[in-house]
Amino acid sequence: MIRYIRRAAAFCLLLLVALLLNAARIQLFEADELDDNPANRRNTIDRYDEPRGNILVGGKSVTGSKDTGEQLAYERTYLHGPLYAPVTGYASQTYGTTLIENAEDGILSGTDSLLAPFPLWNDITRDRQPGGDVVTTVKDSMQRAAYDGLSGRRGAVAAVEPSTGRILALVSTPSYDPERLSGTGSPVTDAWARLNAAKSRPMLNRAIRQTYPPGSTFKIVTAAAALDARVVTDPDAGTDTPSPYVLPGTTTTLPNEASGCAKASLAEAIRVSCNTVMAHLGVEVGLDKMVEAVGRFGFNDGGLRIPSGVAKSNFDTDMSDDQLALSSIGQFDTTATPLQMAMVAAAVANGGDLRYPHLVDRTTAHDGDTVQQQGSRSYHQAMSPSTAMQLQRMMVDVVEDGTGSNAAIDGVKVGGKTGTAQHGIDNSGTPYAWFISWAQNPDSGRPAVAVAVVVEDASADRADISGGGSAAPIARAVMEAALDG
Repeated sequence: MIRYIRRAAAFCLLLLVALLLNAARIQLFEADELDDNPANRRNTIDRYDEPRGNILVGGKSVTGSKDTGEQLAYERTYLHGPLYAPVTGYASQTYGTTLIENAEDGILSGTDSLLAPFPLWNDITRDRQPGGDVVTTVKDSMQRAAYDGLSGRRGAVAAVEPSTGRILALVSTPSYDPERLSGTGSPVTDAWARLNAAKSRPMLNRAIRQTYPPGSTFKIVTAAAALDARVVTDPDAGTDTPSPYVLPGTTTTLPNEASGCAKASLAEAIRVSCNTVMAHLGVEVGLDKMVEAVGRFGFNDGGLRIPSGVAKSNFDTDMSDDQLALSSIGQFDTTATPLQMAMVAAAVANGGDLRYPHLVDRTTAHDGDTVQQQGSRSYHQAMSPSTAMQLQRMMVDVVEDGTGSNAAIDGVKVGGKTGTAQHGIDNSGTPYAWFISWAQNPDSGRPAVAVAVVVEDASADRADISGGGSAAPIARAVMEAALDG
């Protein structure tokens, strides 16, 4: 009898050891899989059990958290939600996160290892720290000037500090209140359905996620390529461009909205925006050198992050000469985000040195200690310093004696370029009005800001000056806010 009891005890001990080994296996090798299982709500409950860290503009929080008393306790709140939605994005218990709320989620939710008191602390304890804060580079007065200037029209504004790459304003309209998506239940799902069904697409971040044909604002890039390639050595000398100009290999005549473009100089072509001169120069530069030049400005870069991802601005790498001619004046398949065109203006203003654009200045722990600082770094040398100086003069002429006079600011050096981007079947759509610019105080050694504005539903004729009429006043208001300090 004792022998059978011993065997039973040994068998039970074996089962116990097997259970312990299996428990250890699950904890060591399957913990992550179980944590990530959609049926496991513990992570979700833990995620919303504490207030989320905040996103700051000018030292003040534009986000918050409120205790709902529900199982998912804390919901995200937004101060001036529509104004800052293109910066913050949303943090929704139902639909996840976007933009800074997504890119800096680890800091804001308290799970980032940088917030832990010791290395690997969170991994060992499976704990989370209080949510940290994200300090943005945005300047409130500039954000408001851009938002008010667009007045709810479909469009976008991007403003960059040329010497550092700090993004000072990022606006997209029409906008939406991200707080409407924060929680759960039918009010949130109904709001989501309405926002996604809206023809105006309010949740589309037009400043960084929408690309447009840049129209004549792209002529600044073509001018830089022509000067750097030595196709043009004297911007004030006449060119051999005929008017009318027939696109190479075709019988299609390229029109000019401006007059006096026949054999016009590069400087004159920029001032009055001659299509023929700039298209001809793009062909003379050649496809390979044009592709190289546009890449230095950021075109065709699908990996740009600010820290949110930015849509790739496009310049085709395989084209016939007639297509290259159209691409060189911002038509054909050439497209750009407003941020990309602000980068073009910034590169000119900063002597050709294009700084990497960034929207986050630093992240901090809950107690305010800096966790990570985002410094200024060079993105590309977009053009030679001498080319940049010549383009600065040409862009100033556009404002002082050309199509961009609506951007002029008394006592301030302002450079600009208008643009009208035609689109739709047979260019039947209302033209997009563009304006890119930069401004520098006379007593300052560096430019204060570079701005790009696009207005989708501009009331304008097809003349290039429409960018000056619809978009330039918005750019001027944003530049004035930057110069006010």
